[in-house]
Amino acid sequence: MTDALLGAVQQGLEIVDMGRELRVGMPQSPNHPQFWHTLPRRHGDMTRADGGSAANDMITMGTHVGTHIDALAHVSHDGKMYGDVDAAQAGVGGKYVELGVHTIEPMVRRGVLLDIAGLKGVECLDGGTEITVDDLEAAQSAASVTVDEGDVVLIRSGWGSKFPDGAPYVGGPTGVPGVGEAGARWLAERRVHAAGADTIAFERLAPGEGHALLPAHRVLLVESGIYIIEAIDLEEIAAKGWAEFTFVLVPMPIFGATGSPVRPLAVRTR
Repeated sequence: MTDALLGAVQQGLEIVDMGRELRVGMPQSPNHPQFWHTLPRRHGDMTRADGGSAANDMITMGTHVGTHIDALAHVSHDGKMYGDVDAAQAGVGGKYVELGVHTIEPMVRRGVLLDIAGLKGVECLDGGTEITVDDLEAAQSAASVTVDEGDVVLIRSGWGSKFPDGAPYVGGPTGVPGVGEAGARWLAERRVHAAGADTIAFERLAPGEGHALLPAHRVLLVESGIYIIEAIDLEEIAAKGWAEFTFVLVPMPIFGATGSPVRPLAVRTR
């Protein structure tokens, strides 16, 4: 008996890759180590007797660089992480054993796109704009979808179109659009599994204030146990008009880490 999922795969799938290419010099939060890639061995550095040669690579990077997922160990508040875990004690030994990224199970879930920029008829929201609960509900209604428990909700501000420009994507003096505390609570009340956005920090960054306050991270990661995915490329999926799809994401199982680079996919049958 053919598995239904395998049957769908054999009939053909359409896949949108929502991960950013990892490139030296790409925009990122200044709070994390930059991405670096080099070739310690190039073709011809050593050649075998039969003429064969191999090249290899070395990379260094922070785990919150490029498209990535925040583990529950990433943020604490008043000394506590999700589940009332003592943050200082949990970090003894240099690994977050209980809430590290290795504890995130592979995701094959219903994905929902809430296209706020599309709702407002703009290429991208202005820096520092707060995406409100009314915006989230209006985008849900416009797309004829309902956010349900266990979903992965992706919020498009259009800010991702600035990624190739470098510094403007980071925001700095302009700020960055995103949900605030109220929007995060709206997601938490619906018990979503994860929430993501096309911006550098998921939530609204006020102009000139950087990462000084991150209430949505507190609400989602610390209070609710909801994962956050940042710097997702949502332009293609928005252009296709996909409001609902199968979402696939597998973090790297880096033991005790606070996050991981990821390559999220949106999948639909042809």
